[in-house]
Amino acid sequence: MDQSGITPNTSNQQLVSNGDNDSATALLQEKQARRRENLRDVSFVEYMTVGILCFINLINYMDRFTIAGVLGDVKKEFNIGDDQAGLLQTVFVVAYMVFAPIFGYLGDRYSRRWIMAGGVALWSLTTFVGSFFTNFGMFAFFRGLVGIGEASYSTIAPTIISDLFVGNVRSKMLAFFYFAIPVGSGLGYIVGSVAGAAAHNWRWGLRVTPFLGAVAVALIAWVMTDPERGQAEDSHIRATSYKADIRSLVRNPSFMLSTLAFTCVAFVTGALAWWGPQFIFLGLTLQPNMQHITLERVSLMFGGITMTSGLLGVPLGAWLGAALVKRFPRAHAVICGLGLLLSAPAMTLGLVLCDHYFYGPFVAMFIGEVFLNLNWAIVADMSLYVVVPPRRSTAEAFQILISHMFGDAGSPYLVGVISESLKKSLGTMPQESPSNSVQFRALQYALFVTCFVEVIGGVFFLLTSIYIVRDKLKVDRAIAEAEAQSAEPSHSNAQEHAAGE
Repeated sequence: MDQSGITPNTSNQQLVSNGDNDSATALLQEKQARRRENLRDVSFVEYMTVGILCFINLINYMDRFTIAGVLGDVKKEFNIGDDQAGLLQTVFVVAYMVFAPIFGYLGDRYSRRWIMAGGVALWSLTTFVGSFFTNFGMFAFFRGLVGIGEASYSTIAPTIISDLFVGNVRSKMLAFFYFAIPVGSGLGYIVGSVAGAAAHNWRWGLRVTPFLGAVAVALIAWVMTDPERGQAEDSHIRATSYKADIRSLVRNPSFMLSTLAFTCVAFVTGALAWWGPQFIFLGLTLQPNMQHITLERVSLMFGGITMTSGLLGVPLGAWLGAALVKRFPRAHAVICGLGLLLSAPAMTLGLVLCDHYFYGPFVAMFIGEVFLNLNWAIVADMSLYVVVPPRRSTAEAFQILISHMFGDAGSPYLVGVISESLKKSLGTMPQESPSNSVQFRALQYALFVTCFVEVIGGVFFLLTSIYIVRDKLKVDRAIAEAEAQSAEPSHSNAQEHAAGE
């Protein structure tokens, strides 16, 4: 069995010679090219399916970051420090990543429609019920249950898009899908702060998305279409064992390097999304005449720049990828790498300016987030087109497991732990409450870690560019060979029938 997962028949001779294989690959690419530029061929049902997936992705990320928008109120009510506040997000992400491989396995073999419907119902219900707990342990436990539900959706949704479209049409649809991540994250801050302020209770911010989730379950069950695996590429490759799937993914350099790079992205976005509003708020309170500033206002502004940077960065990355990849096949990986390398200094500047200027940190972080958002749609497209269709849910799940295990599962907690340790070294006695200045400086030094991780991620993306063309060609050849093998029996029968006549 080769890396692509195809088992050639070598009992007598190869079914497809190298020349025929290359010819079949060229025909497959030509067939896909006829569909890839024409959005007019996309049906209304397909548009509806992508729209539903985007809507769910939007409320998915709204739910994740609602708490971040009211983190100060959460800390006060439960009387917890930065380390336990970061642990809330870590519990969610650990449950999310642990269950992702399970749903990835199921998603490659069973009905994706009902797996997603059950998952969305689970996280909507547990979000709503969890908002009523006053015990920190139970509240954290239910955040973990929310992560299980969201894992069922995130591992499967991109593979449905990959089975509906190919080429640039797929890239555009994935851009639309991942466009919902920064926008939904920004809405999470806004919904959390606005709903909490309106009700004078931060818990009401958590009770908005469950009602939207109920609508999403109905749309999945009765409107969304679930295509056959590999439908868009006319793939006839059969599913292999889970062990073979994992072995193939581990031996795929483009997939593994892009996964490591995306792990760095997850680390950075997890830490900054969780601690960003709190950090900026602390910095602004240290400035003269800024004591009136509130965390709710800062969360609104941070949510606004997160949404706006996504509105600009995600489509820009998709457009650059589509414009350059035809002339420069390695463009996707290079764009992602340069985006992270340009984001790092902008984010560093934003962290440095927080206690000196009001608008400066927001502008710097906006620029940094735009560059960071260039990769969302592109890295998803890369991960799909270097993996054969019947193992793409497994690939998504594997990438989620690795990127969250070493990325945002630990980064909010790690930053919180570093911050708490630095407070002691900055002169705060154990029995004393740290001043705003000490809290800010400790959190600032802890967040500098994210800037170094961005540089590491950029390097991994650039290394991915070395292998991306070769690994994509292997997938195209595997699909073409499987199609040729499936067509051969009918061709032989036709020849026998003609000979008999």
